[in-house]
Amino acid sequence: MSADSSSEATRLVILGGGPGGYEAAIGAAQMGANVTVVERAGMGGSAVLTDVVPSKTLIATADAVRRVKQAEAFGVHVEGLDSAVTDFSVVNHRLLALAKEQSSDIRNTLERGGVRIVIGEGRLLDANTVAVAHPDGTEQNIDADAILLAVGAHPRELPTAKPDGERIFNWTQIYNMNEVPEHLIVIGSGVTGAEFASAYKLLGAKVTLVSSRDRVLPGEDADAAAVLEDAFKENGVNVVSQARAEGVERKGDKVFVTLADGRVLEGSHCLVAVGGIPNTANLGLEEAGVQLSESGHIKVDGVSRTTATNIYATGDCTGVFALASVAAMQGRIAVAHLLGDTVKPLNLDLVASNVFTSPEIATVGVTQRAVAEGKYQANIIKVDLNTNARAKMMNVEHGFVKIVSRKGSGTVIGGVVVAPRASELIYSLALAVQNGLHVDDVAETFTVYPSLSGSLGEAARRLHRHL
Repeated sequence: MSADSSSEATRLVILGGGPGGYEAAIGAAQMGANVTVVERAGMGGSAVLTDVVPSKTLIATADAVRRVKQAEAFGVHVEGLDSAVTDFSVVNHRLLALAKEQSSDIRNTLERGGVRIVIGEGRLLDANTVAVAHPDGTEQNIDADAILLAVGAHPRELPTAKPDGERIFNWTQIYNMNEVPEHLIVIGSGVTGAEFASAYKLLGAKVTLVSSRDRVLPGEDADAAAVLEDAFKENGVNVVSQARAEGVERKGDKVFVTLADGRVLEGSHCLVAVGGIPNTANLGLEEAGVQLSESGHIKVDGVSRTTATNIYATGDCTGVFALASVAAMQGRIAVAHLLGDTVKPLNLDLVASNVFTSPEIATVGVTQRAVAEGKYQANIIKVDLNTNARAKMMNVEHGFVKIVSRKGSGTVIGGVVVAPRASELIYSLALAVQNGLHVDDVAETFTVYPSLSGSLGEAARRLHRHL
């Protein structure tokens, strides 16, 4: 949609400069809207400043350590291999510098696009007015024709495990450590907990992962979770399953985690990773006619619109999927709908995601669990990487690819990749799912030999026989 008088007249105020907010701002400005972003910390929000960018930078460091430690398997002798250490002063400086740089890049992109950025705390006075409290104590009101709420979430805390930022951490504080922890106890076996457990073990810490469920990553593909658990066992991560943490106490340079069954785990540091809480309190949402769910998330429809017709919401505050990519898509959909551009409602069956453990776990589309529950009729093929020539060359010991195709039509509706750089490999399956490609379209597409992606072609060829 080109800029016209209607879009130029639209005053859009966005609360929050995270992925949902800044992607929406870019899109709306390109369509001619008058866009203001209100952000309290820095552009990019928590995703850039305290979550995704720094955590994945830390994980990249851990992967570098993994490659060094595995060098002997390739016949590469590294002097001092056993005494390789991680300099956390350098690691933390690098990851925080990268986060700051990314935030600056986002701000520059927005300002070049004509977006006004206002630093401060925003709240709604009504459905057409945003009040901003600036860091210097001054306040201002901004009039809006439409508002997009991209306010994110903050770490959930246990009443009996209050983070102190020194020995007990939430995921925003973990970068305060200036050395590898002697023994890190991670509470929570979801994506955040699993990623940090994987990374810190590679970085040299003793790691214990406390899971209230019977396995790690309970929300992910069961086969993928099993592979990760095998990798954890091999690498020495101690997984305490079906155990609920009741509290964490610090005594000097030790932490003590009490479990519901009475057991007490002793460590040097503790990371509490038990989910997030939407930042929806004290925003004036009720006065503006915006309804919340029982969990405090903002209710939205398929085009990100709330119960107030001119107010939209995106990202973690909506409780849809806690993924930066989903927040960004919700934001783009919201402004497209608001400004009259072509728009398709959010389709969660097309979402691709990745868990940045070692190995990585990437998924897209329909899951095997959904098929088992009878929600879809599908054929599923899983090909282990232990027969893949490139995987052998790379000394990859854990991994597989899995393709889900609709029974009858043969279209690709889902997939899983467990491998190094699975986050890159999943894109080809995401394209297939997004465009409704037939398994034969994938099977007949050339792959490089040798390559990990060759196993995707092999899986597709095996599915042809099931049509």
